[in-house]
Amino acid sequence: MVTPRKLRCEITQIIDHGHGVYTLEMRPEQRVPKFRPGQFLHLAIDPYEPGDFWPESRVFSIASSPAERERLSISYSVVGHFTGRMEREIYAGQLVWVKMPYGDFVIQDQRDIALIAGGTGITAFTAYLLSLDPQQRHPVHLFYGARDEELLIYRQAIDNVAASTHQIHVQYYADALTSASQSNSTDVTAGRPSAKSVLAGLAIPES
Repeated sequence: MVTPRKLRCEITQIIDHGHGVYTLEMRPEQRVPKFRPGQFLHLAIDPYEPGDFWPESRVFSIASSPAERERLSISYSVVGHFTGRMEREIYAGQLVWVKMPYGDFVIQDQRDIALIAGGTGITAFTAYLLSLDPQQRHPVHLFYGARDEELLIYRQAIDNVAASTHQIHVQYYADALTSASQSNSTDVTAGRPSAKSVLAGLAIPES
């Protein structure tokens, strides 16, 4: 198991997806330690000096691929005090601190896989999806929903993976659809994933 490390990182890009949802791109001063898809990091905004107490922080799933050792990516929704600070205080070029990796929420892919995610919760799975081998042996079914179609923020990245990895099967959901989606020109379903829709997507008959 990799020992967690503390890394100073520069914020290289802030992507504002709207509705209080953001993605942060970070460049660590050292190479990202090896981590497993599904693990998370602690992010601290306040200055930190090695040997001092670790400042206030919050945990976020690592959204970037483990193969990318020169960058880190997280996404978050503004829902409380700390994420409110992130929205107000973080700017491109700022230095922040992370410590990572943590967690054992990792996917065992020796069998068929079903992933269900809503909103920024997709980041628990993106590192896994982005690192899939085109020759993936077992089917991966993803049911990914958001409040608004525009907040399916990893849709393009997932579609890119699905284009080269034929074992990925994706169904998108959104509470609010664009007019194009309402005319059935895209593959986004109105509403949210349900037990019934998941079972149907997996071709499992209801009991």
